[in-house]
Formats: sequence, structure tokens, C-alpha cells
Amino acid sequence: MGEVVSRKRKALVIVESPAKARTIGKYLGDEYFVRASSGHIIDLPPGGLGVDIKNGFRPSYRVIRGREKAVEQLKKEARKTDVIYLAADPDREGEAICYHLSQTLDGGGGKIYRVLFNEITKKAILKAFDHPTEIDQHKVDAQQARRILDRIVGFQISPLLWTKVQKGLSAGRVQTVAARLIVDREREIRAFESEEYWEFVANLSGSHPPGFEAKAVKLNGKKFKVGNQEEADQLLDELKSSDFVVRSVQRKARKRRPVPPFITSKLQQDAVRRLGFTVKKTMGVAQRLYEGIELGGEGSVGLITYMRTDSTRVSADALDEVREYIGTRYGGSYLPAKPIHYRTRKGAQDAHEAIRPTSVERTPANLKALLPRDEFRLYELIWKRFVASQMNPALFDQTEIVIEAGPTEFKAVGSILRFDGFLRLYSSSEEDKKGNQKIAEERNLPEVAEGELLKVEEISPLQKFTQPPPRFNEASLVKALEDKGIGRPSTYQAILSKIVTRDYVRKEEGRFVPTELGEIVNDLLVGHFSELFDYDYTAKLEQDLDQIEEGKENWVDALTEFYRPFREKVLAARAEMKDVRREGIPTDETCEKCGAPMNLKQGRYGEFLACTGYPKCESTRNVVRVKGKVVAQIREELDEKCPKCGSNLVRRLGRNGEFISCGNYPECRYSKAESTGVRCPKCSEGELVQRRSKRGKVFYGCDRYPDCDFVVWKKPVPEACPDCGAAFLLESVTKKYGTRLLCADKSCGYIKKVDEEVPF
Repeated sequence: MGEVVSRKRKALVIVESPAKARTIGKYLGDEYFVRASSGHIIDLPPGGLGVDIKNGFRPSYRVIRGREKAVEQLKKEARKTDVIYLAADPDREGEAICYHLSQTLDGGGGKIYRVLFNEITKKAILKAFDHPTEIDQHKVDAQQARRILDRIVGFQISPLLWTKVQKGLSAGRVQTVAARLIVDREREIRAFESEEYWEFVANLSGSHPPGFEAKAVKLNGKKFKVGNQEEADQLLDELKSSDFVVRSVQRKARKRRPVPPFITSKLQQDAVRRLGFTVKKTMGVAQRLYEGIELGGEGSVGLITYMRTDSTRVSADALDEVREYIGTRYGGSYLPAKPIHYRTRKGAQDAHEAIRPTSVERTPANLKALLPRDEFRLYELIWKRFVASQMNPALFDQTEIVIEAGPTEFKAVGSILRFDGFLRLYSSSEEDKKGNQKIAEERNLPEVAEGELLKVEEISPLQKFTQPPPRFNEASLVKALEDKGIGRPSTYQAILSKIVTRDYVRKEEGRFVPTELGEIVNDLLVGHFSELFDYDYTAKLEQDLDQIEEGKENWVDALTEFYRPFREKVLAARAEMKDVRREGIPTDETCEKCGAPMNLKQGRYGEFLACTGYPKCESTRNVVRVKGKVVAQIREELDEKCPKCGSNLVRRLGRNGEFISCGNYPECRYSKAESTGVRCPKCSEGELVQRRSKRGKVFYGCDRYPDCDFVVWKKPVPEACPDCGAAFLLESVTKKYGTRLLCADKSCGYIKKVDEEVPF
């Protein structure tokens, strides 16, 4: 426990964000003035390595560009006080922010303390300020080691990619491994060969209702396997003449236990699956819940504990509060005799609690009217998971019926829920298999006796085919990174963002697909730096950083051990790595002149396709990227003339699809917009045509722009409103209602269904 501080003047408190400053300031009162650093104030220089490798990997930090005035203001305020409290987040990044602030503000004359809290509540804040501590140098060393490690990898491998592939590329130590996961999965999908198999399901009935289904599980004493139509027909004929006899009936009580409160990765996964959030959105909303939300008369209140954690630990006070709530709200049958303590996975950091509400008394129902929709939905998820984690298991009566039919063994398993337990609040089917007994689908099976002859209502052979593994979505990629020990709670969001922004992967229908560029970069890096981008080695580096944080390893020694073999690999790659920039990246396109494959190359004006038959064939073609995939441009000349210059119009392929423009481009930049057939309601002279914003979003505007600036976002349809007579309707397409036509006059309210099958 830290020392109790006495002081004469107002104390300066520095946190990362203005929102956090407002919440903390409300609890501390007039004896403190709270300021925000807005994150890191210093970092390695953007334009160079910034690390003196020969002299113990000494970093050359400097104030981040654009933050100079903010730093000077903090220095000015530091000179006004005799006590400074540094209250950044309780993790490595937060510790580094505090350390850099302490070094920068050292000339201010005030004594500097570190305060730590896991939640932004009055009790936690006052306790932290009553007993401040010092900056944890081991945490600072671990953050610095990671920063330098990533800088070395990026600054020594990225130039290789500029030389060998194309300018502007970059390589990240962890991001490259995440991209490798996606590339490996895509190649697994491509190599997958689907196999035919058959399932047999029998609809049966006994002497007591109800009827039930049983599935074939064994054939001739071995695991059931029927691989083709011929085998299926033969077995079906045999079963039609076989008696279906009950061989055994087993009835057991089963328990389904709750899962732990959220850690960061599980919160991200559940928010993706249940709420449709991205990982980035999840962490942004969680940050706001942690730092403080305005709750009317209460002011700004921190609603959840710190959201970057991989520990399932819960404080004794929080356990007491939630157990009292469960007993009072749901009754003694839902409350375990003792608090449930969950085991944190091996290698996890236990510095912070699990993610939980700061008070279970702030129920989702009480906060619904006070929170924005996204904040409410995420808070409700966190609240329910936490409360459910301290409730009794759900209890099921499970029945298993084994049936003999000729050479085949069928099995029917059903269960009846006898006590809902934690399921009253939260169902966790995605992740509660480990440590739980397998619970069958909830259904009632009839009373049958051993030896009973069952009536066969129908036997259904079902032809099926094995499926390739699915592509990663954000939830499953975070789970894969977590399972392999790659990254930490604070890094998952950045990992996913970087592999997309660097154009190494793209998203299709919410799932990650590697780009051609991503695959070629992956192959080059994995081929020449196999150990560095190996899953196990990346996990080992994470463990080394943990060892540094715990004071068990020296950060300079760890970097020295890493750097020597790494540098040798860099020098070898400079000489041996394939020069893709000169040779090009293979594509599926073929040369129209000679039929040879065409490779993608970089030119002065961007990407283009070049024939691999060069210099015998010098054919080239322009390209565009459609959904990240390289496609050769089409250029189909039309009979229609350009109204501006008289040249023929041509049909082209662009990044947003086909369009028609002047064949004399770039001298003439006329493009023909798709007309809706609706006259502009503002000027009555032009027509409404389809356009695209700079970001590619479709909208509709008058073709007399800029003389007329009328625009709408929904597609105009040349159909008058039958209720108010408005000249046109607007097409609306949503997941909930499908396609509908709405009156252009909002005050009218007329709606016409188009998709009849969609509920209205």
C-alpha cells in the first residue's frame, strides 16, 4: 500500500481522456484540477528508426507532432502545484504514458505519484488517491521492449517490401502473423475436397406418445459411415425389413454451468456474434462505459470496470454485492452456497479484474432510458454475463434411447429443463463446452422399455457433403489469436484494423479474405522469416514481454537475444528474396495477343497488367480493383455520341462497377449517369440521376448540378403516390422490412410493400 500524501496547494491529476477527466474530477472535488494528456505525449520519431541498437537499444523519444502546445500547457500547470498524480489506464500503455509524463514534467517541482484503479467509481477513486503508489518500471520496460521490437521489425522489413514488391508497404510483427492465419485458412479452403456422406434418420413411435426421431450412429459395430447412393439404397432396403428394438434406456441428471465474466477477447467475440458490432466498435463503446456516461442527476458515472483484461478475477466487494442481488431478486435457489471463483487461463495477466458492472444495482432496465442504444446493448451484455456467472447451474433431465435395427444402431437423445439457473439471464452455447457435460437438444422423449418393438413411421436417408472450414470473421479471428497466445487484450483491435487498412486482407460479407497482395507478401515474409512469423514463436515473444513485466527478465537482454539472428535473416533476404516488383504478381488474366499469363505490376501511374511473354510480347492492360480483386478494365465502344465533344461513348469497368463515359477521356470527362426517369422536383427542368459520393456511396441528384443541388439518398421511382399525389416514390431496402416504396413527402406516410414474403 502506498503512502498517505499531505499537501498545501491544489494537486494536478493527469488522465488520458477528457471524458475520464470529467468523471474523476466530479469525485475528487475542488482540491484537485484534472487534465487530460489525450494519450501518449512522446513516441519514437516517425521518420527514422529512433533506436540506438549498438548502445543497449536506447530509444530516442520526442514529443509527438501536434502535441507540443498541450505538453507546454501541462508543464505550466505542473509548476503551479506541489503534488502531481498520474492516473492513466492500469496497463502497460498507461504505465508508459505515466512514465513519459513524469520525465517530461520533472522540472515542474511537484512530487509525482501513480494512482491505480480498476473502475471509475467514487469509492475506487478516493481509495486510490488516499494510497498512491509509484510508477511500475517493469511495466514500462515491457511496453518499451514491445515498442522497440515492433519498430525494428517494421523499419528493417518494410524497406525490403518496398524494393521487392511495391512502395508504401509495411510489415508488422503481430499483424503479419494474423494475416498469415487468414492466408492459411483460405488455402485450406481452396485445397478442400468435398466428400459425400449419408445420414439416416428414423421417425419412430412406441406404446406411449410422443413420436420421436433417432439418428444412425453405428453400422456393423463401427462408426456409421455410408458414402454413396448405392450404399444408402442397399442399407435402406435392409432397414425396411428390420425390426427396430429398444436395446437400452438411460436417464441422467445433467448440469450446465455458467461461464466466467467477460475478459476482453470474450467480450469482443460475443459483441460480434450477438450485437453485430465490430471489434473496434466494441472497444470504443466499452471505453465510454468505463470512462463515464452522463446519467441525469448523477452526472458522469463509470459503469463498467477496465475493459482490457484477460483475468476472470472478481473483487470480494463485487462478489458480495452480486450475491446479495441474486438472492434478493431471484431467490435462494439461484444462489450458490459459496462464491464461484473461475480459473484464469495459463499465461494471462491478473493485474485487473474481469469486465463487470461497477454496481449490479444499476440494472439494464434502470439505465435503458438514460443510455444511447449501443452503450445500452453492450452494458446489458456485460451486466447479464456477470450476474449469471455467480448463479447456480441449469439442471436437465436427459434421456438416451439406443435402438437396434439390423446391422445399424440408432440413438435418440433428449432433455427437459428442470431448473433454468443462470440460463434465466444468459445463454453461452458458443463457449461453455469445456468443463460442462454435454447437454442434448431440449426435447421430450416418450416412455419406452428395453426390448420394446418400435413402429417405423419413416426412414429418411439424407445425402450430405463435407464442408470446408469457414473463413474467419472478427469473432473467430480474435479467438484464434487468443488460442495461439498471439497479441494481448489491448492489441486485438489494432491487429484487425491494420491488416485491412494495409490491403493485405479485405472483408466479404463480414469475413476476412486475403488479397493477392496479402498472399504474395505473406509468402515472401514467411519464406524468409519463418521463425519470426511462426505462431509459436510469436506467442513466445508475448511470454517474454510478460516476463519483463513481472521483473523476471531484462528488456535489453531480451531484445539482444532477438536481434542477432533477426539481422542475419534481413541481410540474407536482401540478397535472396524474389523481386516481385520486377517480375510482377501472378494473376488469373491472360494476354489477348499471345495467350500467356499476365502479371500485375506497379507503374508510374499505378497498377497495370503486363504480359509474361515480354520482350517478345509487349502487351499491357489497365486494371481496376473490384472488392479488392484485380480485374482487367473493359472498354466497349458504343454507337451513342458524347453530348459534349461528339466522340463515341464507351462502357468501362471501374472500382464501383460498370459505367458509361466519353471515349476521349481525359480530354473530355463527360460521364453518363443512370437516369431514374423522375423529373427534379426542385427545378422541374432536370432529371434525377444516380451519382456516387467520394466514398462510393450511391445517391441521386439533379442532372443540372451545379445549377440545381437537389439530392436524395433513396432511389426515386417514377410512380405517383396514390394518397397525396406526390410525383414519385422512394425505394427503401432494409433487412427488417425488405423492399418498400415510400412517399417522397415525409408528412404523407404512404408505404407500399414490394417483397410480399417480408413481414410488414
